[in-house]
Amino acid sequence: MKKENRNCVVIVLFFLLQLAMGSTVSAQISEQQKLGIQYFEKAEYDKSKEVFEKLFSKNPDEINYNYYINSLLELKEYKTAEKTIRKLLKKQGYSSQLQVDLGSVFLKSGDEKTAFQEFEKAIDKLSPNQSDVIQLAGIFQQKNLIDFTIKTYLKGQSMLRGIYPFYFELAEAYNGKGDIANMIDQYLESINFNSIYLVQVQNALQTNLGEENNTENKKLLRQQLLKKIQANPDKVEFTEMLVWLLVQDKNFESAFDQQKALDKRLNNQSAKMVNLAQLANSNEDYSAATKIYDYEIAKGKDNPYFYLCRQELVNVLYAKITKSANYNSSELEQLKFAYLNLIEEQGKNSSTLNLMKGLGHLYAFYLNDVDKAIEQLNEAINIPGGDAKLKAECKLELGDVLIFSGDVWEASLLYSQVEKLYKQDVLGQEAKFKNAKLSYYKGDFFWAQGQLSVLKAATSKLIANDALELSLLITENFGIDSLLEPMQIFSRADLLEYQNKDSLAILALDSIVKAYPFHSLNDDILFKKYKIRFKQKRYLECEELLGLIVTKYNDDILADDANFYLGELYHYKLNDLEKAKKYYSQLIENFPGSSYTVEARKRFRKLRGDNL
Repeated sequence: MKKENRNCVVIVLFFLLQLAMGSTVSAQISEQQKLGIQYFEKAEYDKSKEVFEKLFSKNPDEINYNYYINSLLELKEYKTAEKTIRKLLKKQGYSSQLQVDLGSVFLKSGDEKTAFQEFEKAIDKLSPNQSDVIQLAGIFQQKNLIDFTIKTYLKGQSMLRGIYPFYFELAEAYNGKGDIANMIDQYLESINFNSIYLVQVQNALQTNLGEENNTENKKLLRQQLLKKIQANPDKVEFTEMLVWLLVQDKNFESAFDQQKALDKRLNNQSAKMVNLAQLANSNEDYSAATKIYDYEIAKGKDNPYFYLCRQELVNVLYAKITKSANYNSSELEQLKFAYLNLIEEQGKNSSTLNLMKGLGHLYAFYLNDVDKAIEQLNEAINIPGGDAKLKAECKLELGDVLIFSGDVWEASLLYSQVEKLYKQDVLGQEAKFKNAKLSYYKGDFFWAQGQLSVLKAATSKLIANDALELSLLITENFGIDSLLEPMQIFSRADLLEYQNKDSLAILALDSIVKAYPFHSLNDDILFKKYKIRFKQKRYLECEELLGLIVTKYNDDILADDANFYLGELYHYKLNDLEKAKKYYSQLIENFPGSSYTVEARKRFRKLRGDNL
């Protein structure tokens, strides 16, 4: 071995030996510290004091210091604690931590005046340095001295104004104190300081003033925003904040008024207008959505959102009519002509595919014109170019219409085509579910179950839940030892109801009850009949059907559904709010794990008059 290599080995061995010796000493000290901590946690403070006094005299590190001082404070040996800290201050020089600790000793002893004087000294000695300010504020916060935390940040704010103003830190400190007015003021001032903080402020306020908080806090925010808007008319971010707040409260009409005022000043708010209208529509505020789209359309064809808004306006009308369950034939005709006029104006092309799809659905499921629906959807599918995925959606829609007309084989072929093209996509999963349901309609329950078992793990929660629900229906009511006929009749009734052949569906369901009076399908039959009667707006019969499920089958799988829909029926259709509260409450108490529980709780609390 060469001499230089031997020297390297010797050096390495020397350092390893030193490390080993150091770790042994460290381990011995660590064991003593552990013993002292055990004494402290058992409230044997005289023993913990004895251990840490020795350790501290040899090594005044943070752990030894903290446990020694805290042991002294627990033993009320305030003079010794004060003397120890003053000695460290003299020996090591000024430290904000030691200064606050000294004040804490006086505070613990009951001398609040002297304690506060010591705290003020720490603040007075602050240098205009961001990290020093944050460090001292953190020390006060750790000791739950929130007023001094705030004073520290205010001092930092005055020293570093224009450089780093501590708005967010102060806002959080005020929030911790429960001073909401000052918290809001600091957040808003941060926007005044730099508009880049707008989204950050919105996120912070959403956390601190969310739906579960007192509405007075939101009222306070609104008042302060209005003051800021008046005081800073050129700061558009405050108006944007007000729009955001109004959207949080789902007050889309007022949000539109504010956004419109901005648009008239800046003439560049169309994208935000469209986004606001879409939010209003998704929250079923069709009046506000219509007003916003009308406003954008009135700008004329030079508006890049003109045609989009025309299409979206038809979608709003569609949602308004179909979701109300109170539409009439004249409203459906109005919607049909809105589709037709827009398609004629814009032409049948790739940009109107969505309109053609919507019109096809309207023809089949609301106007009972299956031939027109099939014609419309086939035209959409065969238009050159266009979004391939949207065309695939048109294929699924056509499949649905073909089932409606009784052509189940062609429908299955269309579903299979989409599933093959979009295997890894939600669209493919939807197609797979539709094929599984088609197998169920045809009475091929084993095949349907095989497809549904795969779909239970679908990435779409909605599809996974639907697959689970249908799978449970089959599992509970059909097995190896079960009669095939009742389930076949039920699935056929399901198909008849889908095809809007409601009277035939009811006859089929009643035939099961007559032939098999004690079959496990009986609660499902009642629930299916409820759905049919609800569609027919026969609400008193709905009340009776759901009531039977609640009283006779309250231990079965549909009991939570029945309680929720019975509460909803009294709430929105029969106008008996006391009974609505009763069934929402029953659901909350008896089915805490139900998917309806969160919504039922919200509705119950609203009916009870709680501030949400």
